[in-house]
Amino acid sequence: MPRKNAIKSYEKEVFNRRSRRNITNNSASEEFELLDLVDFRTERRVYEPIVPLTKAQGVYMNAIMENIITFGIGPAGTGKSYVVAGLAADLLREKKIERIFLTRPGVEAGEKFGFIPGELEDKYAPYIEPFRQIFNDRLGRSQVDYLIKHKRICATPLAFMRGQTFKNCWAILDEAQNTTPTQMKLFLTRIGENCKVIIDGDIEQKDIAMQSGLADAVNRLKHTKKVSVVEFGIDDVVRSGIVKEVLRAYANQ
Repeated sequence: MPRKNAIKSYEKEVFNRRSRRNITNNSASEEFELLDLVDFRTERRVYEPIVPLTKAQGVYMNAIMENIITFGIGPAGTGKSYVVAGLAADLLREKKIERIFLTRPGVEAGEKFGFIPGELEDKYAPYIEPFRQIFNDRLGRSQVDYLIKHKRICATPLAFMRGQTFKNCWAILDEAQNTTPTQMKLFLTRIGENCKVIIDGDIEQKDIAMQSGLADAVNRLKHTKKVSVVEFGIDDVVRSGIVKEVLRAYANQ
């Protein structure tokens, strides 16, 4: 059966099951019915656990699991995004969290693309595409489509965060060096019960003229209980050997 038809049949099964049980509220068990179906009936895979490729990645993974707020600071190519997105996807698949919230500042790297047509999700899609690729690797493309449709994976611009509460979820702020202190405060004050917040970025790649909210937050919170700051260096780059050399060349300017 084609995947799209299979997913539609699962949605129908959920509807029929709820009708039989006369479920009228949005309980946690009801919400997880969709996740049960997409996990076990669309794609069957064997997933290997995330294994750190460097010492810094291992420290980062441990810090994320042991703290409420974790900052990952360092250059591109060190695997910061892959580690956090992979861990979050695995926990969502195992139903240990209910949602993944994704956000990043709407700042282009020195370019302006102007008006992008479509709904909000379409406009914001280019900003979270790197995470989408990681989720596809860990969950399968059809599951990711399904989980996004049912708001189990939510990508939201920072400007739309006001009034939200992060609860029973992981909230990930990527490219945080491009936040302002006000935006960072807005994001951090969304934290609710049973929530982990992971913030990553490279202060050296800031694309805004004003003070970075990432540097400001690290300075304010680095000695706070249940907050961890993990730093990556050029030697932690895993993307490719040439990226290490590029970073070293630019560091010597």
